[in-house]
Amino acid sequence: MSIQWFIFVTALIIILQSFIFRKNGLKKIRYTRYFNIPAVFEGQEVEMVEVISNEKLLPVPWLRVESKISAYLQFQKQFNLDIQHQQFHKSLFSLTSYMRITRRHKIKCLKRGCYYLDSVAMTCGDLFGFQDISKTFNLDARLLVYPKLIRMEEIPLPFHSWQGDVTVKRWIVDDPFMVAGVREYTYGDPLNRINWKATARTGKFKVNNLDFTANPRLMIYLNVDISENMWDAVTEPERIERGISYAASIAQHAISRGIEVGFGSNGYLIDHKDEPIRIPPRCSSEHLISIFEALAKLVIARRVTFFTFLEQDLAKGVTGMDFLIITSYVSERMSSQVKRLEEYGNAVEFLWLHRQQDMEGKGDEELDLDVS
Repeated sequence: MSIQWFIFVTALIIILQSFIFRKNGLKKIRYTRYFNIPAVFEGQEVEMVEVISNEKLLPVPWLRVESKISAYLQFQKQFNLDIQHQQFHKSLFSLTSYMRITRRHKIKCLKRGCYYLDSVAMTCGDLFGFQDISKTFNLDARLLVYPKLIRMEEIPLPFHSWQGDVTVKRWIVDDPFMVAGVREYTYGDPLNRINWKATARTGKFKVNNLDFTANPRLMIYLNVDISENMWDAVTEPERIERGISYAASIAQHAISRGIEVGFGSNGYLIDHKDEPIRIPPRCSSEHLISIFEALAKLVIARRVTFFTFLEQDLAKGVTGMDFLIITSYVSERMSSQVKRLEEYGNAVEFLWLHRQQDMEGKGDEELDLDVS
């Protein structure tokens, strides 16, 4: 065979295989990506799993999978993995006929948030690397990173009853299942409290004397505004992040002690931007998870002013609630609203979000929690 024929046949093979790979290289390629657990706390590790398969006879000499991932999801460096600027994740594969590959990547979650991995770009080429083709695949992978929990002794909490130290009168309600003796009937006592055995024995109407139990309900509010005159942008997000950790830690502590806890903020959720956040008080492990999820999804940006947020509670006539407001400031208008809330039979306490340098300046001294 002459050299001309050899060159012609070689060129024909290259062109033919290039055409085949261009038409069929990414056909019947299946790719999935997921996390081994749906949620973790800030600072913990999670495993991201990639599964790719070639469900056709034609092999794929090389296949590159690229996607953009938050810099707060820190990958461990490993073979066939390239992380550029801690944002672009690249994996290289070589697939034979009907081959399936599973890879597992260890990731450290550096920051609270809701992370979506919704698409990847795949690129494959021919045997000689003369031509490549690309295609975008949609995914549905999501990871929730809950805020970091803080020990209660590290939180500058106000001294209050929901910690179990003081009994608040507004929490005291009659419990029909706790009878503490009998007494004589007085006008206004309901008939279902009459003790008929004691009445027959004494010849006078006697009613059960009910004992009292405490039924606390705690509503944790987080003000994402740094000051009353702040514009939409939060200039010190790290201060609000600390408040988010405070809220998560207090909610976990209170619910573990049987206290009903709710959460609210004048910020908004990443997937529910139309209104501020309000989760009514309840007490269960499932409810605690719902609070953690809201804190993971919370966007540090104002949906309404905190004054407007409190005004909504006043309009509803909320009563019998214990409010813990995590805030960087209290304006005169907010102080007026707090007084009105207390007049409605609520109790209000504040947990201050001081600037980091102010906290460091105080050292081990007790933080001033008085409100005037």
